[in-house]
Amino acid sequence: MRAVASAPGKIILFGEHAVVFGKPALAMAVNRRARVEIRKVSEDHISITIPDLDVEGVLQPHGGLESSGTGKVGILRYITEAIKLREVPGGLEVQVKLEIPIGAGMGSSAAITVATLAALTQLQGQELDKKALARQAHQVELRVQGAASPLDTAVSTHGGMVHLHPEGKVENLEVPGQLPLVVAYTSYRGNTGELVAGVRQRREHYPEVVDPILDAMEMVTHQARQALLDGEERALGDLMNINHGLLDALGVNTPELSRMVYQARLAGALGSKITGAGGGGSIIAYAPGRMEPVLEKLQQEEEAFRVGLSHSGVEVE
Repeated sequence: MRAVASAPGKIILFGEHAVVFGKPALAMAVNRRARVEIRKVSEDHISITIPDLDVEGVLQPHGGLESSGTGKVGILRYITEAIKLREVPGGLEVQVKLEIPIGAGMGSSAAITVATLAALTQLQGQELDKKALARQAHQVELRVQGAASPLDTAVSTHGGMVHLHPEGKVENLEVPGQLPLVVAYTSYRGNTGELVAGVRQRREHYPEVVDPILDAMEMVTHQARQALLDGEERALGDLMNINHGLLDALGVNTPELSRMVYQARLAGALGSKITGAGGGGSIIAYAPGRMEPVLEKLQQEEEAFRVGLSHSGVEVE
């Protein structure tokens, strides 16, 4: 028996970190995916390989995970926790193909989790319920990270442009055209769990300071939603720049990220900001009419590439 599913990565346009505290966020699925193939095997263990990361793991029947390879083996936990959540009996062989940079704030763990759960659903002969799948994927991320918003898994499940409301409602937005976006990412990757915990700690220590920052991020997200729907390029760029400053105030910026943000603006981007948890990872640059010079400038600094909106979310083959 064999099942295959894929799910897109994502970039957060507005609201990262604030979303953990019940604030809204805007994100979009991107045209880079994680593909998971699962086969039933006669052995009683579960083997996992991610060739793109040079990572392998074996989950023994007693629950112990043995891992090897030169890549980040922590990504294996998302797969093993998804398998444990679905209580799949017997042996499995799991192979992952990944087009998304790991630890770069582009939702690689969410895409792998969503695709794994979808493949397991197919393997167990069940109907794919996207709402239930997104909830389960969020449970997996909570188990692994300790704290996580439902945004990444919702975007990876549903695809498109997503507005996550404070009460958890997911709204798909119809925006005119493609957003001219460039992603650039550093060689250093931040730890999402540690960064989320750090922001939470600052809020506990300085609530009178941090709460207004989170409120401002909420207002930025509200106005950015309208700017997206109205196609207001200048407003969208301004709001991205403001959002970056607020993320810097929360303590998740780095000199490397800051340098890329300002290099993008100098090359003509209307807006640029951290995307994702920060502490390393990625920035996005919004560059209508200036995609090539912004891309060229960022490629001189670090890895950079264009991204497009993926209207399709999780898919089973």
